[in-house]
Amino acid sequence: MTVLSVNVNKIALLRNSRGRDFPRVLDFIEQVLDLGVRGITVHPRPDERHITRQDVYDIRDFLQQHPHVEFNIEGYPSEDFMRMLLEVAPAQATLVPDQPGQLTSDHGWNIAANMALLQSRLTQLRKAGIRSSLFLDPAPAAVAQVLAVGADRIELYTEAFARQFGSAQESVVFEQYRRTAAQAQNLGIGVNAGHDLNLQNLGKFLEIPDILEVSIGHALVVESLQVGVPAVIARYLALTGQATTS
Repeated sequence: MTVLSVNVNKIALLRNSRGRDFPRVLDFIEQVLDLGVRGITVHPRPDERHITRQDVYDIRDFLQQHPHVEFNIEGYPSEDFMRMLLEVAPAQATLVPDQPGQLTSDHGWNIAANMALLQSRLTQLRKAGIRSSLFLDPAPAAVAQVLAVGADRIELYTEAFARQFGSAQESVVFEQYRRTAAQAQNLGIGVNAGHDLNLQNLGKFLEIPDILEVSIGHALVVESLQVGVPAVIARYLALTGQATTS
């Protein structure tokens, strides 16, 4: 089974565009949890253009009523971000190499060039009992470096797979992801995935064995606008092998 973690950034972006608390992020979270989702992801950015710091704390408090649900917080490991992580203590922290004004995540870590930073931050997370994940491009040779910095998991950046899905290059790109995942798993590193996965391409991607978690937000929100939240969540849970609620 693969855990579906719903990224709620887009719900916060819609709310912020109107200047009042509608749509309410916690209401959407409650809806998807009632439908069987067992993971929530946020990626708060310094400019708070979607998820705000207050959202992070509010979601933490709300999820205390749902101990079976994993809270995953993504972001660049600045000192401010790390302080927030240690205060909130989510189930998982996913470290991404984003610049402050970056529109969206578009590459994985160059671990060798950021060794000291990552070792320091991952040590903090480990001492706090927070599971760690590093955003990584599909590069089998880079996986050994994950051991050197001490991350528990990687999150494969899947934009390249999504871009080539259905093209003549799909099998070549898919194999790169498969090899990277296998290399990590052979070293005892868990594998998550996310970015531009959707109802069309997720089934193919999950032919890679033992993907522990997929984080999906943008596509899920767009698909929900088209056909409705309950139908979309049911299809994602079926793809990830999770049972839906009655």
